[in-house]
Amino acid sequence: MKVSDTIPVNEKVQQDDLNYVMENWQKMVKKYQDPDMKIAIPQMITSFGPFILLWVVMYWSLSISYSLTLLLAFLNAFFLVRIFIIQHDCGHQSYFKSRKWNDAVGFVCSLFSMIPYKYWAKSHNYHHGHNGQLEEDSRDIGDVTLYTVEEFKKMTPWQRFRYRIYRMPLVLFGVGSLYYIMIHNRLPFIKKAGWESARMALVWSNLFIIAFYGAVIWSLGLSVFLKINLPILVFFGMIAVWFFYVQHQHEYSYKQWRQNWNYVLSALRGSTYYKLPKVVQWLTGNIGIHHIHHLSSLIPNYNLQRCKDENPVFQKFITTVTFSESLKYMSHKLWDEKDQRMITFREFYRKYEA
Repeated sequence: MKVSDTIPVNEKVQQDDLNYVMENWQKMVKKYQDPDMKIAIPQMITSFGPFILLWVVMYWSLSISYSLTLLLAFLNAFFLVRIFIIQHDCGHQSYFKSRKWNDAVGFVCSLFSMIPYKYWAKSHNYHHGHNGQLEEDSRDIGDVTLYTVEEFKKMTPWQRFRYRIYRMPLVLFGVGSLYYIMIHNRLPFIKKAGWESARMALVWSNLFIIAFYGAVIWSLGLSVFLKINLPILVFFGMIAVWFFYVQHQHEYSYKQWRQNWNYVLSALRGSTYYKLPKVVQWLTGNIGIHHIHHLSSLIPNYNLQRCKDENPVFQKFITTVTFSESLKYMSHKLWDEKDQRMITFREFYRKYEA
């Protein structure tokens, strides 16, 4: 199979440009992979500082109006996203030059995000190396569960019902967001060989989180703590799951079986450029520039915009989507291998089980 065969025929892509990217992408991204303490430290200050300050203001707001507390929680969830993006980059060993500093800062971030540092980093790096592969042992690690049309055809009515419930927006982005933080990232569901140290790190992470939040609860009381921190975590989880979803569930994504899979196309075609307002892009640590992040996870988040601006050739092979356009992605449910696109349940029943 040629690389060009995996690109939808209805899109005009210059094969010369594609060949150039295939051959030269590592050289093109190399200069953006250098961490910069002069940018990293201020980013930490503008992430942790506002988060802690807003947490204190939320405590004060409890005596005024809980509606105000919830409004502040929604805002503070975005600063927790910024903290998590720092943790995310540390897990890629891209935020600082020093592994020691990456691991230390990443661990501190994990106490705030409640997402275990080493265990999550290992699963996320695995996702980067297998994004868009249709094998069951790789497609669901670090991504939203997805089935192909052929797999859905073979399911029992009960299996179909469970999958339809799972893919409901209220479940996936509501209940699922809290499940993702409180359960999915607390238990070692990944049983692959070679993950023993990561699973042990998860145990230690859980113990440190219990000790950290136990001290906070002892100081403030359980009721006060839950009123403040729980809504932050809920909103944070919703934002995180939404971004995971949007960036790999677009209509003409890239999903192939391992023997036909290509790393560069999985990054550029299998990830979106989520074009957001500048303030939202800042609050979410440039993670919307996801195609370049997947092309090279060694680029720290604060260098992604520069890499995008200085290499317009990357934009020729991607899906650019705004927030309003991304809302329709909630109806994408199954991967149609025949048409190489995501389809809705309605399309499935009309096309395959009319």
